[in-house]
Amino acid sequence: MKVRSFEVSLAVVGLALTAFLVLQWSLESVIHSRKTVTVPELKGKSLSAALDLLGPVNLGLKKEGSEFDNKVPVDAVLRQLPAAGTMVREGKLVRVTVSHGGVTVFVPNILGMPLRNAEMLLRQAQLMLGERSETYSLSAEKGVVLSQSPGPETSVEREALVDVVVSGGPPPNGVVLMPDFNRKDMAEAMSWASSAGVRVKVSTDTTSLFPFGVILSQSPKPDTVVGPEAKVSVTISGRKKGPSTGPAARTFHYEVSQGASESLVRIVISDKFGERELFNGVRKPGSKIDLPIQDVAGGGRVKIFLNGVLVEERDL
Repeated sequence: MKVRSFEVSLAVVGLALTAFLVLQWSLESVIHSRKTVTVPELKGKSLSAALDLLGPVNLGLKKEGSEFDNKVPVDAVLRQLPAAGTMVREGKLVRVTVSHGGVTVFVPNILGMPLRNAEMLLRQAQLMLGERSETYSLSAEKGVVLSQSPGPETSVEREALVDVVVSGGPPPNGVVLMPDFNRKDMAEAMSWASSAGVRVKVSTDTTSLFPFGVILSQSPKPDTVVGPEAKVSVTISGRKKGPSTGPAARTFHYEVSQGASESLVRIVISDKFGERELFNGVRKPGSKIDLPIQDVAGGGRVKIFLNGVLVEERDL
């Protein structure tokens, strides 16, 4: 009886071993029958984009973890295993680590703002005022920000420094600055050059839509220090005079909204010739501002800033 039980047990073990070997052989056959594919590059891709890349080559995706990284957007792949370019069988899982993003902020636009207001705005944006330098200016009041680095809307790390150049106000006697002659008549520039003892080279643009003699560009830029030997040049509209002399002039009107305190008003026009400043100054509540401007063929846009914040846009 014991011999009989032993034989049965041995038979069961033998059958089980045979079934295991057959199953193992079948699995290996299935695995090795799968095609070999190349693992695509997933670094920097979002998880949905990674799945779109893995799907066509029959590979799976498994998220193994996440890390902070200032240079990689949130939920984008930081690392992958196997690496891109590796040859694997279809059905394999590609394990990835994704980014939590970084502690970054956008630099606000502080151009045209008094330095004190600009520093407050930077602090609100979790940034710090960096190096401050000063230059004379004919157009901006003393203490107003003329330029900034990094520029507006730049993405930077929190607590980054923003360097500024501020206006030192009008120059002292003996220091000559280049005025802003853009969209002004050539006669005004020539009058200034004569009084400053500066020679001006004039070139024309016959394709301009502006009336003859309107200054389209200048070199050097406004507020640049110039001397008797400075190379000053302007490009004027060379449009021929006739019944239709170019874009019609109009008056742009803006009224400062009522409030408790004065506002720094900055008015900018943007057209096919670029962007230029029409007005920059502090005005009381209810003040009216009227500016002569030229209609622009193809349209243009006027932007109005109060204390550095864009509050209104108008189409010409």
